[in-house]
Amino acid sequence: MIRALACAALAALLALPPLAQDAAIHVWEVHEVTFQAEGDYGNPYADVTAWVDLDGPGFSERVYAFWDGGDTWRVRLTAPAPGEWTWTSGSDPEDAGLGGRTGAFTAEAWTEAEKAANPTRHGFVRSTPNGRALQHADGTPFFMVGDTWLAGSTWRLPFRGAPAPPDYVPGPGIGFEDAVAYRKRQGFNSVSMIAAFPNWEADLNPSTHANEDGVYLRNAWEKWGYDVADGPGVDASGGDSYWGTLTAKNMRDEVGNVPFAPSEDHEGLSDFDRINPAYFQSLDRKMDHLAEEGFVPLIETVRRDVGPSWKAYFDFDESFARYVQYLVSRYGAHNVVFSGVHLDWIPEDFSLTAEEWNAALTYHLETYGPPPFGQPVTALIDDTTLGTFGHGDAVPWLTMHSVGNKPRDHGVADSLAAIFRLDPPLPAINFEPYYTGWDHEINKPAGERPPANSDRDNYFARAQMYGSVLAGGLSGHVHGTAAYDLTSTGEPAGGRPHVWDALRYRSAEFMAPLAAFVLSEGAAYQDLVLARDDIRPNAAPGAPPNGLDGWSYMMRTPDRRLALLYFEHGAALPTLHGFAPGATHTLRWVDPTTGEAHAPVPLVADADGVLQPPPFPETDRPFADWAAKIVAD
Repeated sequence: MIRALACAALAALLALPPLAQDAAIHVWEVHEVTFQAEGDYGNPYADVTAWVDLDGPGFSERVYAFWDGGDTWRVRLTAPAPGEWTWTSGSDPEDAGLGGRTGAFTAEAWTEAEKAANPTRHGFVRSTPNGRALQHADGTPFFMVGDTWLAGSTWRLPFRGAPAPPDYVPGPGIGFEDAVAYRKRQGFNSVSMIAAFPNWEADLNPSTHANEDGVYLRNAWEKWGYDVADGPGVDASGGDSYWGTLTAKNMRDEVGNVPFAPSEDHEGLSDFDRINPAYFQSLDRKMDHLAEEGFVPLIETVRRDVGPSWKAYFDFDESFARYVQYLVSRYGAHNVVFSGVHLDWIPEDFSLTAEEWNAALTYHLETYGPPPFGQPVTALIDDTTLGTFGHGDAVPWLTMHSVGNKPRDHGVADSLAAIFRLDPPLPAINFEPYYTGWDHEINKPAGERPPANSDRDNYFARAQMYGSVLAGGLSGHVHGTAAYDLTSTGEPAGGRPHVWDALRYRSAEFMAPLAAFVLSEGAAYQDLVLARDDIRPNAAPGAPPNGLDGWSYMMRTPDRRLALLYFEHGAALPTLHGFAPGATHTLRWVDPTTGEAHAPVPLVADADGVLQPPPFPETDRPFADWAAKIVAD
């Protein structure tokens, strides 16, 4: 009897599919496993959920697969630690091609030389232990130096599959690899992209329009020079579009794919329950290239203008959560920061409310869980994520705060300071600061609009860089360029410049000096706390609250041994309070346009802990702002 039971057990064991041993990979490297479904499904994207349960050293998580067309499903894994890793697949409904499979692979550590060649190999970005900044998984600091390429996922920066010339300068015909290479030479390590722009098309309708039901399908960026005033493209009220009669920018991929199938019931509407994998296969190439070049992109789901039609015609929470998870599944084994929605504005007609977006993203979290490999989740926002969504239990999916879009002036400092003081703390960043070269009402500090790429224009961008970081945005900074819509080859420029012109604006050259300044004492900047009140005065007489002149900023470590400061153009020379009485310090002025540090100046705090800095250095710069670093001896 015992022999019979043993034989039966052995037979059952041999009947299981064999454990597939895959090739060895490096830690934090994408490892893709492909499955072929055996069932016949009318809509695999909506009808099937597939996954693998991944186990390895100190790790056990479910990683969801994504449908990639036909009967093909893929799961993208990564190993957070060296060692042996195993996985077991499953599906709902059960499918013999998707579930019940097992596999294993070995993960090896990168060498120090390999990590130096590509800093993303230090591991996925996450919050520092104190919640104030970002670091790689191995503790190496990550200070985001980002750029705004919101339409970079589309044909507007086409992926060519060819390396950029080493001395490439942006011009007509620019490709994705060209732009990445140019920004990498300038010290950038991130770009912000919206993954998809459903309902956007250069058609006979205005850029902003509603359908026959009065439902707004889009509030798109205009395609300059393409006026549909004489055609049938008017909104539901029978008048012109909200923005006029220019049609929308086309946001297909390089070969004409759109992200979702067109609706069979409503013209101009995407079928949000039927995804088009071919579009995202184009995006894959860009995401892989960014990883190879050491970039950690911000990848956003959609712009808020698709919300009204998505909710009007679909089960919004369920359908939107499925799409969010599709992106997490497709790019969750990449070193990225996720943005749940591009919520740059919340107009009644052209967006859902913050509460509706929050409910859908919370539903996603409850249904699928957070990204399995721990990347931050944030949102690009109209003002502040704190003011729009809240904090903690009110917005459980959000693990990184942001400010952006408006105001683009001193009001940002107050917003970032409020976020910095939160308990528990979360990292924060300014995703949409002052945009060099953009003529728009929300982009005019104190009502001023200087000429594009002028000294004054570039100064405003620089003041937002340093002011945002030293008001508490220690995660880094995203540079604002007016060509976020990527008006490209074959299109006339309009209210925003061509992308190759905007990329050459001088403001981008100030980002690398900013990062070097913040990182000049290694990871010590992560411990900085707000100390602006210890600058007296911290605003020059008459400095406009809604401008970018005359203010001063300081953050300092709690032990008072390191302080980083920034003085805007027109700032008053102050006294600095709160330092250790009688302690000797060294001050270095730093030119924020170049990062050049001046000769050290010794300073001794008086009995009240007050330092008197020397006068600002002489300079022939037309707008004389200064950074400074103070270190206690």
